[in-house]
Amino acid sequence: MEALSNSKQKKDKRKRRSCRGERNPSHPQRQQKRRKCLLDQSTQEPKSNNAHTPPAPKSSTFLDKMRARLSGGHFRMINEKLYSCSGSDALSFFKKDPALFNTYHAGYQAQMSHWPEQPVDVIIKWLKGRKHSLIVADFGCGDALLARSVKNKVFSIDLVACDPSVIACDMSNTPLSSFSVDVAVFCLSLMGTNFSDYLKEAHRVLRPGGWLLIAEVRSRFDPNNGGADPDMFSKAVQKLGFITSSKDFSNKMFVLFFFQKKEKPRAVTTDIKWPKLKPCMYKRR
Repeated sequence: MEALSNSKQKKDKRKRRSCRGERNPSHPQRQQKRRKCLLDQSTQEPKSNNAHTPPAPKSSTFLDKMRARLSGGHFRMINEKLYSCSGSDALSFFKKDPALFNTYHAGYQAQMSHWPEQPVDVIIKWLKGRKHSLIVADFGCGDALLARSVKNKVFSIDLVACDPSVIACDMSNTPLSSFSVDVAVFCLSLMGTNFSDYLKEAHRVLRPGGWLLIAEVRSRFDPNNGGADPDMFSKAVQKLGFITSSKDFSNKMFVLFFFQKKEKPRAVTTDIKWPKLKPCMYKRR
């Protein structure tokens, strides 16, 4: 074994001497051989310590990051607009550029993906526990998920029709007939400055004994942080002609109100003092 090692060392030494042309540097063949050896050594690729290491994943490009920031910025701008204007102004806003509605809902879905539980799922579960014959009006339906998730007849209402089944209109003035629905739903949709007009419209279209379900961001009903007093809000809805059935504050992200329209409703009181609902402004992530 040692003899083989010595033989290999002598062979390598002769090769190096041959490449340098030390035996006879003036010999043309040896000079040519030396140039060839040097060329081979210069073009040989260095061996990698780990040839099978996979390439590192490409990071997001600057352009991708800018697109994401612009998309998030557009969502926050539209969201602030919807909380600070009336329903009719919001309708006009989207009529001028319906594509902004898609931009808003893409940002909305991104924000909602951080919630451990969705309020619409709670409402869907509530409806599935009742008769399928109940007719529902979904005020501010968005992508009409509620209508696709239950067997009930659902009137999906929003500012823009993202689906042929959606009725595009101002939620304070819908084409629904009076006393035509059994359940009115507002799932994170009391956004306009005239939100009380939406609730008045819900009262008009509901049959006596019909249900009014409201799900809203919890911070909007936190009086310790600028939100409305939930009891004051409930009293205002009661003056509209409803009975408070229950309130659910168990979720850390949203609250739920369950009201029932009085069986013998009186004329709607006009001097209702509505609390101001705190706008829900999303922070930049």
